[in-house]
Amino acid sequence: MLAKRIIPCLDLDKGRVVKGINFKNLTDAGDPVEVAKSYSLQGADEITFLDITASNENRSTIINTIEKAADNVFVPLTVGGGIRKIDDIRSLLLAGADKVSINTAAVNNPDLVKKSARKFGSQCTVVAIDIKKVSFDSWEVYTHGGRTPTGLDAIDWIKKMESYGAGEILLTSMDKDGTKKGYDIEILKILNNWIKIPIIASGGAGELSHIRDVFNQGKADAALCASIFHFGKYTIKEVKDYLLDCGISVRT
Repeated sequence: MLAKRIIPCLDLDKGRVVKGINFKNLTDAGDPVEVAKSYSLQGADEITFLDITASNENRSTIINTIEKAADNVFVPLTVGGGIRKIDDIRSLLLAGADKVSINTAAVNNPDLVKKSARKFGSQCTVVAIDIKKVSFDSWEVYTHGGRTPTGLDAIDWIKKMESYGAGEILLTSMDKDGTKKGYDIEILKILNNWIKIPIIASGGAGELSHIRDVFNQGKADAALCASIFHFGKYTIKEVKDYLLDCGISVRT
């Protein structure tokens, strides 16, 4: 059985780590390089940087931040935000990213996902998808940091991105984001019947039991967490010790 991954998420805005609720009301959570170093030392399996205002502000991801992080952090880095073309992906990989996360650009130009998978490999190509529930069994895809509805059905979109060569899906529930009330287990259960590539669950971690449930019930391959780490509720070691006690395989 593959070990489940615990991935701290660093949302970036104007060069700082921030955290909000439902993608709004952002609170400063520190310097991204220092925060990433701390999580690396704590035992994070990976670290994700998402420049959450880059697409909306029509600018590139902050390359120098990624370069500094890569020099100081010794776990895989995934970076997203402001990616629009294949050269942006190349620049991030050269700066030290191990994977890139494509969100808005995938909707605007789905062939970018194909090109990235062919040129750099599916293992480097993560498609990030922000979703909002619209009915009992339907979720809509949003872009531009959760600002723009697309009309795309989330489950259909995820299937399409898998067929285009995405190596992983980073799935964020906008309804759950920052609420600390637990992940959206419902859509994960549905996706288990359709998707074979790994799914990283994001949005809603507030208690240790939420992370247990996203693995046991949602069958997610990784859990993205922000608030519980940024504001000191739990350490990564505490999360992993708890999961081990629950019989869930994690890297120690």
